[in-house]
Amino acid sequence: MKARVFVSLKPSVLDPQGDAIAKALHSLGHGEVESVRVGKYFDVEFAPGMSREDLEAKLQGISQDVLSNPVIEDFQVDICAES
Repeated sequence: MKARVFVSLKPSVLDPQGDAIAKALHSLGHGEVESVRVGKYFDVEFAPGMSREDLEAKLQGISQDVLSNPVIEDFQVDICAES
């Protein structure tokens, strides 16, 4: 099974990298852009044989403990396809 975990800053956390990108876009003539928030994603592949429920639980734990900082980041798990 394959999954993608999206990690982004919580809305209350300042995003200076996103602000810099928004300013660059404005300077390139894209004034219609109001704001940019930067995030990251992880593609994770598991060995066959796990149930979807077990996979979801495992990904929640991995995302909370390793892939994100729960103090300042949110995450979303998207199970993509079966291997």
